Amino acid sequence: MGDIFRKGGFAADPRTRLADDEPLGNHAFFVSKARFLAEREAVLARGADLGVMLDPADRLDDIVADLPAIAAIAVHFPKFGDGRGYSLARLLRDRHGWQGELRAYGDVLWDQLEALCRVGFDCIEIGDGPTRARLAVGRLPESAVRYQPVGRGFQAIPGRPWVSHSYKDVWCGA
Repeated sequence: MGDIFRKGGFAADPRTRLADDEPLGNHAFFVSKARFLAEREAVLARGADLGVMLDPADRLDDIVADLPAIAAIAVHFPKFGDGRGYSLARLLRDRHGWQGELRAYGDVLWDQLEALCRVGFDCIEIGDGPTRARLAVGRLPESAVRYQPVGRGFQAIPGRPWVSHSYKDVWCGA
């Protein structure tokens, strides 16, 4: 187990990512979406500590009915420039009203942190050294004015609907 970043700082990760051939065990875990679908009954029987990992190309159609039983979803960002994970987050939060833990992991860098939180991520696994160092000393990226006024905590500026300003703290876990 590593650590994850939340609004309050870094914390121990209570979940383990299991390979598709690893036994489920008696701990909080993440399984791949493929394994979840293949072993749906056994995985769901584990209860509230269930987490599912999604790749950016994954669709949600085949797990929507099971969302109430899923405690956490981890969305993989395989490279910095791949924004499909943001869309998955918005669909989960806005369209499906899912309230569980939403985690970003993979190639996550400083420039992405605020946007990740704005679309609904609660926590982030950060492997990038410079990003970890900034967060470890309490630095948080912040922007009072944003283009693309979407997400939590932003309000459109009258007469300029493509621009917004922050009216509350939008950091992960807020």
